[in-house]
Amino acid sequence: MSGALWLKDPLAILAEGAERGVVVRDGMVVELVAAGAMPATPVAQTYEAGRHVLLPGLINTHHHFYQTLTRALPAALDRELFPWLQALYPVWARLTPEALDAAVTVAMAELLLSGCTATTDHHYVFPAGLEDAVGIEVAAARRLGLRVVLTRGSMNLSRRDGGLPPDSVVQDEDTILADSDAVIARFHDPAPGAMVQVALAPCSPFSVTTSLMRATAALAAKRGVRLHTHLAETEDEDRFCQSRFGLRPLDYLEENGWLHAGTWLAHGVHFGPQEWPRLAKAGVSVCHCPCSNQALGSGHCPVCDMEAAGVRVGLGVDGSASNDGSNLMQEVRAAFLLQRGRYGVAKVSHKDALRWATEGSAACIGRPELGRIAVGAQADLALFTLDELRFSGAGDPLAALVLCGAHRADRVMVQGRWVVADGAIPGLDLGALMARHGAAARQLCA
Repeated sequence: MSGALWLKDPLAILAEGAERGVVVRDGMVVELVAAGAMPATPVAQTYEAGRHVLLPGLINTHHHFYQTLTRALPAALDRELFPWLQALYPVWARLTPEALDAAVTVAMAELLLSGCTATTDHHYVFPAGLEDAVGIEVAAARRLGLRVVLTRGSMNLSRRDGGLPPDSVVQDEDTILADSDAVIARFHDPAPGAMVQVALAPCSPFSVTTSLMRATAALAAKRGVRLHTHLAETEDEDRFCQSRFGLRPLDYLEENGWLHAGTWLAHGVHFGPQEWPRLAKAGVSVCHCPCSNQALGSGHCPVCDMEAAGVRVGLGVDGSASNDGSNLMQEVRAAFLLQRGRYGVAKVSHKDALRWATEGSAACIGRPELGRIAVGAQADLALFTLDELRFSGAGDPLAALVLCGAHRADRVMVQGRWVVADGAIPGLDLGALMARHGAAARQLCA
């Protein structure tokens, strides 16, 4: 894009003082245009946004892209987390580079079409031949134009050691640490506005050793990257930690050097009232995954209680084998309904749910330049229309996105570039992708 672009007169916008839209230049928001005003910035192009509700790009802070290959798998249906994992690990052990590329592309495309402009992924399955999994993900993100924070996940505690994963999907500690360092050197861009960043993410207390937890924390500190893991997702996890380590999950995390502002955690369902202030004081953020938690019967993340204690909370779709989807706008609605049901009308509004998916998620990944429409922020924007039957008669356009169930963006911009236009991803043949992905899923699950 040459020169400045004015996104003019949106139907509604999630920003104060921008009633007439925003001006974008060089990948950033350079001006908010207030009601009754004209841009002070010289404008080279204008996009008439009168049909659109304009949001900051949504940010997904927990996912497992490879799991799009095992959606609604019969062997894993109607199971809680531990038996669900035991049913799926042998299937995931057969992942190939070709299958992973299809899975990643499907996940990223679905996210983009739902208004997501930045996503994390937690890839921790490395069977023989899949050593370059993060490289495959980076290549797909660059093709599609999606901003990513990819975590080099890990597992080294297999069944023979008292963990859950089969031996074929775990790696030894030295291999994990060496590759983690190499992935950071190869892909991590620490600059504000970076399109690709890397974090380190041992899978969970029941799939890695204490030694690896400590060594990963030390490596992350040395290399200046963030840490991520699953924690406090289920009561089974709590019992595992008590039995194996004599500690609750959060105490175990603290003992191993993880309780600091460079850490964000997936789920947080079973943190107790005495633990919320500890998380806040340490600066640890939590990713709420409402659909996955409900599908697996894991419980409900106490979002409002944690926020009241000072914890920053974001949103994630989690893996497509538990959520069975990668639609972040639908996750916003699920979070709204779940938390309103828990806390009541006075404590949860549609704007809270949108905030969790934008500013809250940006805090999880340490990216203050994302998740908001403000001068100096990255030009990551999602534009939705209200021309479907589901929106007919809606009064408040922003509320309608959440209450009426928006699920597909009409346009999406990342770093000032259109990556979704007229509800489609330019250059991506969805039919061909679905055929390739479906064939890979059938082969993997045969």
